[in-house]
Amino acid sequence: MNNGLIIFLIVLGAAILIALIAFLLYLYLRPKLKKDDKPTEEQVLQEEMNRLLEPVEDEETAKAIEEYKDDEE
Repeated sequence: MNNGLIIFLIVLGAAILIALIAFLLYLYLRPKLKKDDKPTEEQVLQEEMNRLLEPVEDEETAKAIEEYKDDEE
């Protein structure tokens, strides 16, 4: 019976040690996880627009687009 109690205490101590290590790692890594800068929705949208849209190089077409934008407003 004494051996069973000793084994139980050893297993309990190991579980407590693992939980303590996990908790300390969480406390140490949590600030680093929050610092990861995730881009805002506007930044993602702007990057996607820049990737998809090509600049207009023809001056006549660019002028027509500007006139269309002005007429729309």
